[in-house]
Amino acid sequence: MSERKRIALLIDCDNVSHHSIEGVLEELAKYGMVNVRHAHGDWNNPSLSGWIGRLHPHAIRPMQQFAYTKGKNATDSAMIIDAMDLLYSKRVDAFALMTSDSDFTPLVLRILESGLPVYGFGEKKTPKPFVDACSPFIYTENLVVEQEEQTDNTQQPTLKKKTTNELRQDTWLVKLLRTAAEQTSEDDGWSHMSRVGHYISNNSSFSSINYGYKKLGDLIRASELFNIEMRNNGSAMYIKDQLQ
Repeated sequence: MSERKRIALLIDCDNVSHHSIEGVLEELAKYGMVNVRHAHGDWNNPSLSGWIGRLHPHAIRPMQQFAYTKGKNATDSAMIIDAMDLLYSKRVDAFALMTSDSDFTPLVLRILESGLPVYGFGEKKTPKPFVDACSPFIYTENLVVEQEEQTDNTQQPTLKKKTTNELRQDTWLVKLLRTAAEQTSEDDGWSHMSRVGHYISNNSSFSSINYGYKKLGDLIRASELFNIEMRNNGSAMYIKDQLQ
């Protein structure tokens, strides 16, 4: 088994809600251990009061950044310096940036140049350049819903899944799935789901959660774009484009 990644989570508290932090940490647990957890902001600002109650329960370290000039946000610069210090320390194997600010796009590109993945988390207002730079990028509104489902047993699941028609009408998604299947297909035209998933994660900011599905395989089933075979006593999923 490959060694689990050491992940540095950096949070821009000025530009992202505290409501989704549980879902973000749960998602990152799929990739490795979040051994660095820094929350950047001016903690004298009343607007960050919601974050204060989330820090200790999740072992998040508050990083104070005073607003030296009225109307100016100094958090971005402090967070970038923090990220570069961590990058040069070589104590982490991946970064997770929780922000809705596209100003961090150059930082993502710099980290990627060093060979480390960057997992992005932000609200649906996040500009596309930052979304596209991360791999994957997950909208935090979806993670808030998932957390509510887990903590409230009386509440019916409310995470809205895209329908088959909605999935098939998303031309970017359809092209991505078909390209991934084609590029990873074996001689018989069938593609192993793990290879499809690796191709997608290495070439896009896609996350099935943004479409209402926790697993890529569930989304592919719902799209009805592929023939599906379960092999090795049902433990391995293979897909083949229905147009072939």
